[in-house]
This record gives sequence, structure tokens and C-alpha cells, in this order.
Amino acid sequence: MNNQRSPHNFRSKSFLIDQVQSIVDFYYPECIDNTLGGYINQFRDDGTIFDDRTKHLVGTCRFVYVFATAATMLNNPEYLEAARHGVKFLGEHHKQSTGGYAWLLDGIDVDDSTNHCYGHAFVLLAYATALKAGIAEAAEPLSETFDLMERYFWRKNDELYVDEITPDFLSVDPYRGQNANMHTCEAMIAAFEATGEQRYIQRATTLAKRVCVDLAGQSDGMVWEHFDEDWSIDWEYNLDDPKNLFRPYGYLVGHWTEWTKLLLILEEHNPQDWMLPQAKRLFDAAVEQGWDHENGGFNYSISPSLGAGRASALGRGDAASGGVIDTDRYYWVLSETIAAAGLLAKRTGKQVYSDWYERTWEWSLANLVDQQYGGWYRILDADNNRYDDLKSPASKTDYHPVAACWELFKRL
Repeated sequence: MNNQRSPHNFRSKSFLIDQVQSIVDFYYPECIDNTLGGYINQFRDDGTIFDDRTKHLVGTCRFVYVFATAATMLNNPEYLEAARHGVKFLGEHHKQSTGGYAWLLDGIDVDDSTNHCYGHAFVLLAYATALKAGIAEAAEPLSETFDLMERYFWRKNDELYVDEITPDFLSVDPYRGQNANMHTCEAMIAAFEATGEQRYIQRATTLAKRVCVDLAGQSDGMVWEHFDEDWSIDWEYNLDDPKNLFRPYGYLVGHWTEWTKLLLILEEHNPQDWMLPQAKRLFDAAVEQGWDHENGGFNYSISPSLGAGRASALGRGDAASGGVIDTDRYYWVLSETIAAAGLLAKRTGKQVYSDWYERTWEWSLANLVDQQYGGWYRILDADNNRYDDLKSPASKTDYHPVAACWELFKRL
């Protein structure tokens, strides 16, 4: 690690506040759609808008999260109203007559009403975060969303949620994935923090154990992404589409550190003896296998033969070589690793995690945080260069760094 002392005190509340303020200043107030309602999601690096029509469910929910969190963290009532603005749009336009929430809108017209568990997890997170911030009208839809997910997505025998259901809720896609369950776990923790209701923290604990212990038992303790209908690992899913936006192929080291963060938060609410060891195991593997020691930053995905002891070669490209599949650097991977390292440092007192906390902040500030306009660049190549000037397409909103700063702010 670089021995030169950083000018930043990454553990100070003022530093974390400044980071969140910079993000909010980039989006607000231009992101507030006063014509159609909800938010405008699509921004270029300089803050200009390149699409004022597309409204993604995840983007709407993440903006609610960002503004509700900023209202609390920065003590600004304007941001609370910005969050309330999004809560209203969720209920009036994303929510359909079936009770489900449309995945994609063109203005206020439904473009895709497929029911995604991933999307509904963010609905639950948005309502929970809004309620925590003081938006009382989020309480009823929070409970309703849990009940809806219980009715349609939850599988009692599997103790996991299915991923995708048709708009009429009649046909379930056979794909099973950990990502939707991970974000549902995150949302359940937030719902518990908002309400104190035990059903939420118990469900979060069940999901965490099923993914990080039971399912990970099929892949040498590491979290794999894609599964068949019976929750056996599908090693070939999206092998030909390794950069799929929502379901990329390979082990995602960012999800290992994201689970680290969630396990440590979960341990505070409902401690169990497996949580800290698995959190450390996932984090240690992520930084060992994912960090680029030459250029810095994390490679996005790694092959099964590297991430776990799978002996059989897959027979094509980098995936069979036991190496890195995707060398791109995504902003959210650094955000989650910053949070995980900070929480691990506090939980264990070990210097190695403090070092990673410092290293990941320093690299992010130098490469991902836009020092001119604010916000984080979405994606860089292996040489840490941007592909384009699209800072926030569709659903980004910089929710990940805001969430990292907030969880650290509460604890450091």
C-alpha cells in the first residue's frame, strides 16, 4: 500500500457527509420530474440529461433511497420532499392493478410490466428507507409489498425467492438467482430497522444463511450467481453473455463484498456464530482474487476455476483458463468494498481491513469520483479509462456509494 499519507480522513463524519452532498448536488434538483412525476434518471458526466422519458423501477426506488438517506444524514427537509415525490410516483404509476410494480415506464406509460423480484426488493427498500426518514405514508405499502412478495415470489420449501414472474403473476421463469435474494435480504434488514418487526429480520437471516452457507456449499464456500429451478448451480448460464447487465457470467467479487457488508449489519441485529467467519472469508477472497495490483481497482468477474475449486474446464475463452473474465471496473464494486472494509475494520480491529478501507477510498477518489461535476463514474476499462460520458443510465443514481457512506456514518 502507498505509504504517503492521504489528505482525507476517511473515518470522519465530515468526509462522509461531503461525499453524499457531492452526489446529491449532481442530481438534485434536475432529477425531479415536475411534469410527469418521479425522477429523470439519465445524466451525462456534466449533468446534462440525455433521456427524460425512461423511468426504471430500480432507478425510482434508488432515488427514494438516496433522498431519504440524504435527508437524514444531511438534515435537509428538501431532500425528504424529494423522497416523498418518489414514493408517490411508485404508488401511482409503477404499481399495477395486480399489486405488482412495473419494471419499466416510458414516461407514465408501461413499457415492461414483468414482475422482477430484484425490482420488488428495491420497492421494499425504498418504502423502508422512506419510513425510517419520517415519511409515514410509506408504512402501509411497505407491509403490502412484503405480503405481495410472500404470496408470489417466496418459496417456503426452498426458503428463497424466485426471480421473474409474468405481469399476470401466472407463470414463473425457471431461472433462479442469488442477486435478487441478496437485495431482498438488504431490504428486509431496512424494513426491520424501520418497523422493529421480527418477521423482517428473521427473513433476512434465513436468506443470508441459505445463500452464504447452504448454496455456497456447492461452490467451496463462495457465492455463485446462477441456479437451476431446484437451486443446483448452473455453471453455464450466460457463458455467451458475460457482460449481461443484470445477470453476468462468473463469480462477482463485488457481490462477495456486498454480502460481507450485509452479514456484518445482520450480525448486529441477530448475531449468529457463522456470520463473521463467512463475512471475512468472502471479503478476503474478493480482495485476493479481484484486486488489480498493477492498475488498481477490482476486476468485475472471475471464472469458476479461479473462484472455487471446480476442476472441469468449460471449454471456451477466459472462462476455462481459471482467470479473470471481465476486467471492467464498476463503481458499485468499489462502493460495496469500501463499506465492507470499514465495517470489518470496526468489527475486528484488524489493520489489514483498515488498510483496505483506505486503499479503496483513495483509488475511488482518484478514478471513480468526478471531482469536477460530482457523482461517480459508472464503469472504467482495465486502464481506468471511461468508455463514454454516460454517468447515470437507467437505474444507477449512485445509490451504492450513498449507502456505503450512510452505513459507515452510523458506525465510524
